[in-house]
Amino acid sequence: MDTKQKDHSADKLCVVFTVRVIEGGEQGFLDLYDQIRKSVAGTPGHIVERLGAPVDDSRQWVITSEWKTAEDFFKWQQSEEHRELVAPLRQWVDSTQSLRFRVVKETKGAMS
Repeated sequence: MDTKQKDHSADKLCVVFTVRVIEGGEQGFLDLYDQIRKSVAGTPGHIVERLGAPVDDSRQWVITSEWKTAEDFFKWQQSEEHRELVAPLRQWVDSTQSLRFRVVKETKGAMS
């Protein structure tokens, strides 16, 4: 009997989305992000969403999300609901960049 369990962390997809918010657009961006966050929270395959604020005056915000599989993320990203949710984002940002990667190693807590 094989007692090894599959490492499901290798199936996970992480998405890093950087957003440069326009001068004075922080509150509009935050209000819109709150709507998006609430919607994506109930999406099948979605694990966690995080928003990182800039620690300097760069106006560069970071949104990270984790998904059970790449297929879960791409199904949501290509949906009409997603397009409608993110369309208003354009009025609050100068530029965006999206990076997607599979988790190949993950460390939780103290290493032994």
